[in-house]
Amino acid sequence: MFSFKEYSQEILTTIILLIVLVALRIIIAQLVRRYASTSHLLEHRTNLVIKYIHILMNILVTICLIVIWGVDTKDIFITVSSIATVIGVAMFAQWSILSNITSGMILFFSFPFRIGDTIRIHDKDFPIEAEIEDISAFHVNLRTKEGEKIIFPNNLLLQKGISIIPPTYEEKEFFD
Repeated sequence: MFSFKEYSQEILTTIILLIVLVALRIIIAQLVRRYASTSHLLEHRTNLVIKYIHILMNILVTICLIVIWGVDTKDIFITVSSIATVIGVAMFAQWSILSNITSGMILFFSFPFRIGDTIRIHDKDFPIEAEIEDISAFHVNLRTKEGEKIIFPNNLLLQKGISIIPPTYEEKEFFD
């Protein structure tokens, strides 16, 4: 039968860990939002990065809870290594997905270009000059002058040379 006294230390530690998790999630979300606002980054991209960080934190807390509640560390190691092996094989088969997610994170924090910028992608076989319409976790939406929509993977943006073309303004005479 369940006895509160028997598991009081585990319950107390679990409550403290969950409070720390909630506090860290709030603090980290505020830090990322502050960084995004000073860097003039888009809200949906900020939310995506916060979501990735929260997933990582939840995984770490789950592992801590397993240790707190007394699961044998040998069993944890076997389980984690088995899961890592399965994920590794799946990600190797789908390396481009992982590569695009990682590239999306790099583009978020380094952010060499913004939505609305016109860029030239230096590709020997298929050079592209287009305006950036949206930047997501996996790809960038581009629109050429001819109106063609191009969806370009994030990992290729980091592999290719990119030129940011300064905006051209038409010389117009203004009257007051």
